[in-house]
Amino acid sequence: MNFLALIEAKREGQPLAVGDIDALIREFTAGAIPDYQMAALLMAIYFRGLDPAETAALTQAMRDSGDVLQFPDDPRPLVDKHSTGGIGDKVSLPLAPVLACLGFRVPMISGRGLGITGGTLDKLDAIPGFQTRLPVKQIIRQVQAVGCVICGQTDRMVPADKKIYALRDVTGTVPSIPLITASILSKKLAENLSALVLDVKFGSAAFMPTRAAARQLARSMVTLGRQCGVNTRAMLTNMSTPLGRAAGNWLEVKESVDCLEGRGPADLEELVLTSAAHLLVQTNRAKTLRTAQAMAGACLASGAPRQKWDEMLAAQGADLAAFHRKLKPDTTASMVVALRASRTGYVSRCDARIIGEVIRELGGGRQIRDAAINHDVGVDQLVKPGERVDHGAVLARIHAAGATPAEAALARIERAFTLTARRPKVAPLVAETIL
Repeated sequence: MNFLALIEAKREGQPLAVGDIDALIREFTAGAIPDYQMAALLMAIYFRGLDPAETAALTQAMRDSGDVLQFPDDPRPLVDKHSTGGIGDKVSLPLAPVLACLGFRVPMISGRGLGITGGTLDKLDAIPGFQTRLPVKQIIRQVQAVGCVICGQTDRMVPADKKIYALRDVTGTVPSIPLITASILSKKLAENLSALVLDVKFGSAAFMPTRAAARQLARSMVTLGRQCGVNTRAMLTNMSTPLGRAAGNWLEVKESVDCLEGRGPADLEELVLTSAAHLLVQTNRAKTLRTAQAMAGACLASGAPRQKWDEMLAAQGADLAAFHRKLKPDTTASMVVALRASRTGYVSRCDARIIGEVIRELGGGRQIRDAAINHDVGVDQLVKPGERVDHGAVLARIHAAGATPAEAALARIERAFTLTARRPKVAPLVAETIL
């Protein structure tokens, strides 16, 4: 194909034909188009954009660049949830077993973190023996038998997205709504879902810093998801403050277990139950969101999702005895230090971006894509905006690999908190829903 002509056409703002988009994705995946030419096209798309028809064609071509999961006929709907990422965002971990216990099948294909944003697979790597790289046959078999799986995409699932994202990451073309839409939905469409709920975050630690930008991305994904035959809706949620009271891979696993045992933080439980409720409504299992939330809450309270969690772990190779032993200590890090309030007052700010940066510097996140992760470091016992603290009370605890990084983190994380004399007004976690 004349790929140069396509670059020039998009550079001039002209739409690309569906057939041309199919061909360029097919040839790029096969290695017939050099990276430098695809990088040039991505930059042209960044500046000129894609119309809805082009975005749909790109998404479907990327989905079809590799394996698409094929499940046997089953009355249980195939559903999933995707988050655009944040600090302390461990919703996927308790949500998958809750959904399985509600009668869904959940082929949750997840990713790793980069920068300050935590990745679901990095959290699961903190579990002894847990396997996140599974062949397609095992993914399908486990979803059918257990009801849920959380794993990474195989080498044969959406390979075009892997190659394109690697280029976007190093060419400054990541923040493009059509490219983000195609990247996210191509992977979710490869799961052959009936329904999908999206958690699109905004705020200081979110990929989309403003609610308006998050809304634009959410509408793009909801529209295209529905166009591709998947009942899709999105929640806009605030990521100016970490979700839950813990951030850092193992600490988030522990908090997920707390949630499954009815001891989790209120905001985490709210987002888990709301995500489940939307999927119940989307699949006509409940008529109203209120009814659906009650169904999800009763399911969580029954204890069945906690048992399903262990069943999922065992199916993916986890050493359950070692896992339960690891849950018992207060920390698995070598050093824990506490940040204490310098005065009595109300927390009006707990900046998720600063906390995420601190965790990355402790070794809990990546500066570069292939960096090793320390799963034991992080921050917990976070006090949330609107809560009152006395002088000397703990605002957060830092789990570090030694005294020196702990002290450095302590000095940095103090700037994440603001105390005021009056109780601040706290914004709702879910700002709006895009249907």
